[in-house]
Amino acid sequence: MLIRKLLDCPEFIAGDGTQLRELLHPDKQSLQLRYSLAHAIVPVGQVSTPHALKTSEVYYILQGQGEMHIDDETQTVEPGDAIYIPPDARQFIRNTGQEPLVFICLVDPAWRKEDETVFDAEG
Repeated sequence: MLIRKLLDCPEFIAGDGTQLRELLHPDKQSLQLRYSLAHAIVPVGQVSTPHALKTSEVYYILQGQGEMHIDDETQTVEPGDAIYIPPDARQFIRNTGQEPLVFICLVDPAWRKEDETVFDAEG
């Protein structure tokens, strides 16, 4: 049985600028998974850097308020919202609340650096 505790997973700054902790990744644990699972935080007043993945992604909002941008669409998001992000979609999320925006990221197939394009803030 594998149980990963969030605070035992090292925190790092992802390519999109979010504070990230990888909970499950088939390249890092001996798991029969197609997907990767991570915990992300966008601090108050911050926004993730626009980026796109070659793979699909799902965000599940745990805490805070935000504004999700996928290609030309923008929607308000809050705890309990699941957001599907299609492959190759340009995306970013903005914390619009008064507390950290906390969410789970599920990437299928599992996240790989070579599958991500990070854009500059303008592009």
